[in-house]
Amino acid sequence: MKTVKIYTDGACSGNPGPGGWAAILIYRQTEKVLSGGENETTNNIMELTAVIKGLAALKEPCVAEIYSDSNYVVEAINSGWLEGWAARGWKTADNKPVKNVELWLSLKPLLSYHKVKFFKVKGHSDDVLNNRCDALARAEISKLS
Repeated sequence: MKTVKIYTDGACSGNPGPGGWAAILIYRQTEKVLSGGENETTNNIMELTAVIKGLAALKEPCVAEIYSDSNYVVEAINSGWLEGWAARGWKTADNKPVKNVELWLSLKPLLSYHKVKFFKVKGHSDDVLNNRCDALARAEISKLS
């Protein structure tokens, strides 16, 4: 299996408000950049969208290393929240409906198709690729104005 690194980020101007997302896929020396935006969204929706779009762009099963500054996304996977939500019929541990369930439902089969590992990076620090994703996501917001 190929190993692809995917850096992702989402941004929002207001929460909710106009938002953007970006993903940078890296395989060996090849880089693919994806980005987009929505007029009325949230930061968490944009963070999840970036991961979904990045994984969906892979043309065959891969080992995908996702690098994200979103605690929401990384913890949902690494701490088992996603599996718990699914087991409880998309309810949180305190029996409330899971937010953004349609996006989690879109992500779940991608996590099964690929061998995915999630890594938390510190946002707005010295991670060059995370900073590039942030700039791309913010540029998408500017296009919506």
